Amino acid sequence: MDQSQTQPMIEGAPLIAPSTTDHPLYDSVVEACRTVYDPEIPVNIFDLGLIYTIAIDDTDAVRVMMTLTAPGCPVAGEMPGWVADAVNALPGVRQVDVEMTFQPPWGMEMMSDEARLELGFM
Repeated sequence: MDQSQTQPMIEGAPLIAPSTTDHPLYDSVVEACRTVYDPEIPVNIFDLGLIYTIAIDDTDAVRVMMTLTAPGCPVAGEMPGWVADAVNALPGVRQVDVEMTFQPPWGMEMMSDEARLELGFM
């Protein structure tokens, strides 16, 4: 991937490629991510803003870059596997790689309007 295809999220953070929203599997991958919940918060991880990017290549391999609400999250070791299992179950997905990052750190501003409403922040 060349540098023109990546965008820095914050200064000093690793470059994170933008999501491949035009791939035919993209919407299904998003819906699969919406089936995974942080056990401490009653909102799915996509609407919480924990999924930073979804990249799908021309061989239908999916790479998910995600974070957690806090580095000390009790399910830090399990959640990437939950995401991989949910996405891997989709027809057409050849391979799934879930990568964890804490740069940029998650913040409440990353939540969707639906998540904020459900949690009473609106």
